[in-house]
Parts: sequence; C-alpha cells; structure tokens
Amino acid sequence: MKFGVSTWLWTSPFTTDTVALFPKIQRMGFDFVEIPAEEPARIDGPTVRRALRDHGLTAVVCGAFGPGRDLTHDNPAVQADGLEYIARCLELCNQVGSTALAGPMYAATGKRRMLPAAQRQVEWQRAVDNVRRASELAGAHGVRLAIEPLNRFETDLVNTAADVMALIKAVDHPAAGVMLDSFHMGIEERDMDAALRLVGDRLVHVQVSDNYRGTPGHGQLRWDRFKSGIEAAGYRGGIAIESFTPEIKELAAAVCFWRPLEASQDGFATEGLAFLRQLFAIE
Repeated sequence: MKFGVSTWLWTSPFTTDTVALFPKIQRMGFDFVEIPAEEPARIDGPTVRRALRDHGLTAVVCGAFGPGRDLTHDNPAVQADGLEYIARCLELCNQVGSTALAGPMYAATGKRRMLPAAQRQVEWQRAVDNVRRASELAGAHGVRLAIEPLNRFETDLVNTAADVMALIKAVDHPAAGVMLDSFHMGIEERDMDAALRLVGDRLVHVQVSDNYRGTPGHGQLRWDRFKSGIEAAGYRGGIAIESFTPEIKELAAAVCFWRPLEASQDGFATEGLAFLRQLFAIE
C-alpha cells in the first residue's frame, strides 16, 4: 500500500511554489502527494514533475469543483466551463505523471437543496451525460476519473457508495472510477466494509481522515471495518490523508473549520501516517 498526503493540510491554493513542501513530505515518509488543482494556470506541470522525481514522490491530481464548474447547472455555458476545467486538470495529470483525476466532479460542492423528483432527475441526467464526456476526455489522456461521493452537507446528488456506483453504471465508460473518503463514509455509510466491497475493482483512489476530519486513528471511525473493506475490494492503490488548515481563512470557511483540529499540521501528517502504516502492516 502506498500512502500520501494532500497539500491542503498546509496551504491553498497549490501553485508551482508549493513544491517547497515536497522535501518535508519526503522526510515524513510519504510515497506520494495529492495536488489540489484549484487553479491549474498557476501550476507549471514540468517543474512539479521534476520536483516530485527529485524527492522520490509521485502525484495524484484532485479537482476543486466550485459553482463555476457545475456539470449540473441550468446554464449550458457553466457546464462547458466545468468540462473545460476537467480538460485542463487532465493535461496537468499527464504533465505530473498522475494516472487519476479525483474529486466530486458531477456537481458543484456545496450544492444542496430539497428538489422535486422531476428536477432531481434532470440534474442527475446532466451529471451522467457530462461525466460521460469527462470520461471520454480522461480515456484520451490515459487517465481514470476517481469520482467522490460527498456527505449530505456538501452535495445533494451523490452521497454514498451505492449512489456513485449508480452514476458509474449509467455513465458506462471504463475511465469512470471511484474515490471513497473515510470522512464522508463515516457520515453516510452504515458500514465502511460494505461500501468498499460494493465499489470493488472500480476503486481508483482513497482519502482518509477521522470522523472529525482530524488525524486518522484519533477519533471514532471503525478502522477495522475500513481495513477489511480495502482488503476485500482487492485495492492496491494509494491512500491519502486529506484535511485542511484553519490558517487559510477562505479554505477554512469553505470546509467549516472554525478552530484548529490538532496541535500542529505536521503532527497531523506524521501521526496519521504512522497509524496507517501500522494498520496495514503485514502480520
């Protein structure tokens, strides 16, 4: 198993200068870096790839899907902007060597409403059609999409493993895969083991934090059920620690971080990695 960390744990947005974090990430013992591509134009892919290589790291690119990148929007121009953003992220994937583009790309994060069934179906079909288009783009780039369910407070469209598998089935494209996140699963799933088994070989990427979005192993999540589900799914990809820093105020407000969750962000990373390595140690 390979373990990584999102640079969102320390900073936002990721720019070319964020490679300054790579020496620390290497020293901590991580295998890869999650690169949040909030603003692809501010990231020089070849420079980032060289920095990754110099520090013995690989990368997974994650998208950031705000209101202007909403594939279910009423305005077709906004849908087109979302697809154009995904295309730029896929180009970045190729530049930095990422074989996956991860994130909740089906709709804008934070879009949550009680809708009539007919309108819900309209938006679902828009998501299906546009994620299929995104999958075709991904396939042309040799990249897989890792589509992430979010909890009910962040989206009204895809909340569970069952939801995302329904979307994958409707999209019907080999480049469409799944990312599961232990934080969201801890809110929405009855059993993480069952959720991971359901996704099975469509699982492309995994993110982790504990139930309070803090250090893995420091909260209430059933990590035994997480591990058994990972093993039952036959997953051999990467597991990345993803959380955020309260020091970046705009990002902290977006994810509702009103206080520090841990004594230090570095401790968050190192203690979380130690827990994960122990959890998946070969007995």
